[in-house]
Amino acid sequence: MLRKALITMTICDIIWLEVIRSSREKSLDFATKIVSFYKDYSKTKKDTTIAKQLLHFATSIGGDINEAIYGNSKTDFISTLHISLKETGESIYWLTLLNKTKLTDYDFDSLLPLAEEINECLSPR
Repeated sequence: MLRKALITMTICDIIWLEVIRSSREKSLDFATKIVSFYKDYSKTKKDTTIAKQLLHFATSIGGDINEAIYGNSKTDFISTLHISLKETGESIYWLTLLNKTKLTDYDFDSLLPLAEEINECLSPR
């Protein structure tokens, strides 16, 4: 059965599988870094509202990518990946806001490019 499924896969399907694999790995790396950032930042006496928003959206990206893999249909798959794309955009927004407001002296230089890579992977071509 698996062999038949692999034979009927199109080149497009194979490319999408690679995109998903790459996005899933990058989103897990991104979420891990954000959780670490939030853990350190929440120990400060500063307001954590923006950091909580970032934590929420950044950790949801990978969860939704995984959910898409198990979608009931191609439409469900695409719709759930689109949610991941939107969450990536929100994460970029909150990262940029934290960076611009200088609420923390955390170095966001490694986080923004990673979020933008995920965004690029998930964006429709």
